[in-house]
Amino acid sequence: MTLAFLGFILVLLGLNAARLSPGLERLRGLLTLGGLGLLIAGLALSTVVQIGVGQVGVQTLFGKVEDRVLPPGLSVVNPLVDVTRFDTRTQNYTMSATHTEGQQAGDDAIRVLSADGLEVVIDLTVLYHVVPQQAPKILSTIGEDYQEKIVRAISRTRIRDNAVYYDAVALYSSRRDEFQTRILNAIEKDFQASGLKLDQLLIRNIQLPQSVKTSIESKISAEQDAQKMQFVLQKEKQEAERKRVEAQGIADYQRIVNTELSDKLLQYETIKANQAIATSPNAKVIIMGGGRGPVPQLLLADK
Repeated sequence: MTLAFLGFILVLLGLNAARLSPGLERLRGLLTLGGLGLLIAGLALSTVVQIGVGQVGVQTLFGKVEDRVLPPGLSVVNPLVDVTRFDTRTQNYTMSATHTEGQQAGDDAIRVLSADGLEVVIDLTVLYHVVPQQAPKILSTIGEDYQEKIVRAISRTRIRDNAVYYDAVALYSSRRDEFQTRILNAIEKDFQASGLKLDQLLIRNIQLPQSVKTSIESKISAEQDAQKMQFVLQKEKQEAERKRVEAQGIADYQRIVNTELSDKLLQYETIKANQAIATSPNAKVIIMGGGRGPVPQLLLADK
């Protein structure tokens, strides 16, 4: 519309050049033709609107929002309408205690009271997108700042409303998934009523009070010490059992030797040993008579 307005001004100057200045009268034709050209070009361009990828356009004519949604690409519109573009791709809104992570400067984490009266700090990321067909409704009822009015406000409110049903330790550990599912269902309904679609809800961090964290750490340390002691006791029991089995084996061996080893068996084993020596190529045998024992006396000597 800027070109059309400029062209209209030039046309007026050309038509009134003679009355305004004698010098302008010589440029009357040029001003008129140039003005007409800019006017036509401006009107032509203002009737064509380009919508980017992942966007939709909403038309407003004299304060009234049109129901027709402009899709991505080129569209022909009334040159008098204003077109507001909405991003329909997935967007994220993060509320975090870390100053550089969230959309808001500084600490923007959500502080809630649990069922046991403790303050819990929650970092949250909301993934959502604008429903294309609902863009005119969003513009007319909420405005372009729907992220602040809907996404931020509803998310913080629903988390506070539902956190009161859980103890602080349960939020941190055993019932964290249940809590996330519960607030997701609550936020999803509110988003749907406002023309938004909730894609995912991510609880990034839950920070407990320092006193509770110290108590949990002490409990975990005590459990680890107990498990370590159980391991040591089990190991000692296994070692004692091994020693008992070893002692029993030695006792059984001694009993067998004491009960079954006789003099005749000893004589037999001695004779076998002497025979082995006698047949050795490096020794000679001299049998000495006169011995009183059950085994003849042998004299061994090297060859």
